[in-house]
Amino acid sequence: HLELLEAQAYEAAVKQEEEEQREEKLAGLKARVQKLRLQRDELQAKVDLQQNGQLGKESIASELAQPSAQDVLEWKIRSIKGILQIFYLTGISAKLTRRGVCFSISTAYEGTYLDSYHLDLVINQEVQIYRHSVPTFIPLQQIAKKYLQTDIRRFFSVLSDHLNAYVGRRYQADQLQEHFSDQIEGMLQRNSLCNLLVFNYTPSQSQTFPFHARLLYGDPCCSLPTEAVVSCRSDAPASLAETAAAHSDLFHRLPLHKAFRSFSTTGGSRI
Repeated sequence: HLELLEAQAYEAAVKQEEEEQREEKLAGLKARVQKLRLQRDELQAKVDLQQNGQLGKESIASELAQPSAQDVLEWKIRSIKGILQIFYLTGISAKLTRRGVCFSISTAYEGTYLDSYHLDLVINQEVQIYRHSVPTFIPLQQIAKKYLQTDIRRFFSVLSDHLNAYVGRRYQADQLQEHFSDQIEGMLQRNSLCNLLVFNYTPSQSQTFPFHARLLYGDPCCSLPTEAVVSCRSDAPASLAETAAAHSDLFHRLPLHKAFRSFSTTGGSRI
């Protein structure tokens, strides 16, 4: 029995060390992202100054003349070229095509790179989406209608937020099914956008009354739920109601798989 306890203590220490290393790595990546965002903002400010200066020179040269269609098209192409490097620093890369520009949006969660999505834009009098690989449940057309013609940088920023939040929610659900299937009773129910998860679970093998969880992600750009309801059967002991409330709070604050990892290290009924 002593050897078993020593083995369990060693395994817990190894897991704790691995978790600390992951958190340290994640902190470094977050700092790197913050630095790149600052560089992106500085570059965008320089591009805006150049564009405003160019427009000022054109207006002085011809105050009454309206810009021709060719002038507008060339200005849009110059604007696209000027922000390609800025997008690259935030996980968005692009290359010029015969029609316009092909963008690639890379998504990640907790330092893990996941999927990439592509958009082909046609640069005419109006910027148009020629083809794309964005999932149908992402509101691409609404985002494009609001930002694509007036602020393309904002368009990609909002679209990237939607995609990263979606893959983050999906990643959490996949991790839950992969690593904690023994604690899940039945099937984990989720929709295509992964903004609603419903499942039953037992945090520990000794627990005979399962919990019922319903997680709603009301913010489409967020990977943590805005509503987490955990309940148990009416005939369950009163102490489990307090545990259910603690689990609900944990689901609000931690990614789903990390919350279940916390159950494993605390015995399920103690938070």
